[in-house]
This record gives sequence, C-alpha cells and structure tokens, in this order.
Amino acid sequence: MSSAGVAIAVFALSCSLMLAAEPQTAGKKQLKLSPESNNTAWPQAQTKTPLTIAVYKSVKNDGTAMFSDRQPLNRPFQVMRFDCFACDPRSTVNWHTVPLYTLPFNQFIAKAADEHQLDPALIRAVIHAESSFRPSAVSRKGAVGLMQLMPDTARQLGISDASVPEHNIAAGSRYLAQLLKQHNGELPLALAAYNAGSSNVRRYNGIPPFAETQAYVERVAILHKRYQRAG
Repeated sequence: MSSAGVAIAVFALSCSLMLAAEPQTAGKKQLKLSPESNNTAWPQAQTKTPLTIAVYKSVKNDGTAMFSDRQPLNRPFQVMRFDCFACDPRSTVNWHTVPLYTLPFNQFIAKAADEHQLDPALIRAVIHAESSFRPSAVSRKGAVGLMQLMPDTARQLGISDASVPEHNIAAGSRYLAQLLKQHNGELPLALAAYNAGSSNVRRYNGIPPFAETQAYVERVAILHKRYQRAG
C-alpha cells in the first residue's frame, strides 16, 4: 500500500474510533449535568467535608491592610479567623458579669453617636458583641473589624479599609442607624437585621427563628443596659 493509502486508512480508523467513543462521552456529560442523575454514582461527594477558608491579612508597601482568602505572595501575612463574639448559642459567657470595655475608642464612638443620633452605649454594646473590641477581627465569612462589616457593606458605606477603627465605627454606626430607621426605631428588629439581614426580618415579620440571631439580640440588649449604667 502506498504512503498516501496508509495515511487515508489511518485517518478513517481514527474517525471511526471517535464516533464510537462519542455516545459514551455524551452519556457521561448527561449523567453529570442532569438534575435527575443518580448521586450515588459519586458516594464521595456526599461525605466530603466542607472546606474551611482561612482569611489572610497582609500590609501593602503604602501601609494599606489587605484581606484575602488566598495566601499573599512575597510579603508577610497573618492567618486570621474570628467568629461573632456573642453569636454562639452555646456560649458559656455570663453576659451579666463579663468585663466591659468602657474606655477604648471613646472619641470615635462619641463622634459616631453624635453624627448618627445613636446611644453611645448601644454602639459600644454592638462592638463588644461583634468583636470583643478587637480591631483586627475577621470572621470566617469575611466580616472585618470592630463592628464586623462585610466587604460589600463597607464599600456601600464608603470605606475601603474596615480594619481602621475610626472608619469601622463610623460606617457600622451609620449602618445601625439606617436599620433602626428602616425598622421604625424598634431596636430588637434592628439588631436582628444587623445579624441576619433585613430580608430575614421581613420574611419572618420579626426576629428570625435562628438560634444565633436570637442569642445575639438578647446579649446585645444585656450589654447595652450594662454600658448605659456604666456611663
């Protein structure tokens, strides 16, 4: 057989193999993408443990703090994880006796309270509940700073670095004031919205039936009264 004939034969054989394989490949794609596909084909997918995302904090050359779920390259970083201090329903903290933070960030809190017509004791109670007065706190969901602002919320409130205490308190207080106005001054509903979102408050026509949210609202109320008494 000539070389041209060999080439034609090889080409024909390749095409026939591709055509024979095509139905099987299509079948695999159908199995993976179809909502009716049987998940038992991949038992490992049912037992796979959800990934825990670390938050990395690094500082740029100009001093700007950066937060990411990816490890920074070529610069020092800290691995940070933090969860809302008052949100765990199983917490054993005695909220009636836990030490208060009556002095930190007084100037920033007073300024924000005056600007947004809020009780300074309320701002302090929310900070205590959210971060226990830790400016560098970053939650597993990515909420940042003293009042634990999500990045999108922080941007909407006009701040680029929510880890800066002054900016965080100003933006968090503004957000809290907006929620109070939105919920007709009803503090429990505003606090529930701060924790679980206004959409959930509307959905349940009150404090959502989430253990975390209910614990949060109750504990902030306790702290609020204690900060009021502490002056």
